[in-house]
Amino acid sequence: MAAQGHFEGQSVNRLPLFDGEDYTYWKTRMEFFLQGLDYQIWSIIKGDLLVTNEKDKWTENDKKKISLNCKAKSILCCALSKKEFNRISACKSTMEMWEKLRITYEGTDKVKKTRIDILVTEYERFQMQPEE
Repeated sequence: MAAQGHFEGQSVNRLPLFDGEDYTYWKTRMEFFLQGLDYQIWSIIKGDLLVTNEKDKWTENDKKKISLNCKAKSILCCALSKKEFNRISACKSTMEMWEKLRITYEGTDKVKKTRIDILVTEYERFQMQPEE
C-alpha cells in the first residue's frame, strides 16, 4: 500500500501557503490556523501585546512577548511564497508584516470605500439596451 502524501489543506499541522492568489481566503485560513496554534501568537500579530519598554528595561513578560513575535514572524514567513516573503521581509514585527500584506491586497479603508462606491454607481446605472 503506497503512503499518502500530505498536501496543503490536508493536515492541521500544515500552514496555508499564500502565493499572491485569493488573499481573503488565505487570510481567513491563516487567522484560524494561528488562533488554533496559540491565541497569544494571534494577539501579537493583531498588535494587542506590544512591548513598549526599552531593551534594557524589559521584564520577563516583555521577553515572552518578544519570543512570541519571533515565533509569529517565523510562522508567517513560512506561509508565504518567495515573492510575498520578499514583499514583507524588511518589516520588524509581525503586526507590520500582516498590515503590509493587508494593504497590498485589500487597500486602505479609503480605497475600499471608493471601490464600493464605484460598484454601487455602476449597479445603479445598469439598464438593458434596446437591442437586448
